[in-house]
Amino acid sequence: MKIFILDWKRPRGETDNNMGISNVLMRLKLMRLKKRGLKIGENCKIYDTHIDYGHCFLIEIGNDVTITNSSIVAHDASTKQSLGKTKVGKVIIGDRVFIGWGSIVFPNVSIGNDVIIAAGSIVNRDIPAGSLVAGVPAKIIGKTSDFIEKNRKLMEQSPVFTTPWGEKRKGEIEEMRRALKDTIGFDE
Repeated sequence: MKIFILDWKRPRGETDNNMGISNVLMRLKLMRLKKRGLKIGENCKIYDTHIDYGHCFLIEIGNDVTITNSSIVAHDASTKQSLGKTKVGKVIIGDRVFIGWGSIVFPNVSIGNDVIIAAGSIVNRDIPAGSLVAGVPAKIIGKTSDFIEKNRKLMEQSPVFTTPWGEKRKGEIEEMRRALKDTIGFDE
């Protein structure tokens, strides 16, 4: 069974056979969120992520965005009991943004284009384009362009693996284990 979302294209090389059940369920969740007003661009990869269902119409996600096991919330209910109202705010995520595992993006935040958010970060304020951020709360620790260049150079002297992770055979997995015994490498 193939599932397509109106504006959302499957990443190149990805098939339903190597997606896994959690990503199929994520596609279904995204379809529901889009019906409620979530705006999402082209070529996005969103894995096991919570996107605020109640206020998803306040969330805009640009093109070529990757979000991994994170939360994007457009409301903060901490004021509901005392004030009878929940704080709400738009969340705007630019193009070519990577949001690492376990991060949380709070309401009233704008994330510029070409931003990398490190795993476990708490984003509670705007992030300018081209920034590398990390921490609780997230702070700028560098430029995306510098980070990419540093890793491009590292990749020239590190093991590089070409088979996509979902298609690796037992021998390739063993090869990776040996090659990465005491170093970092790069995978598809």
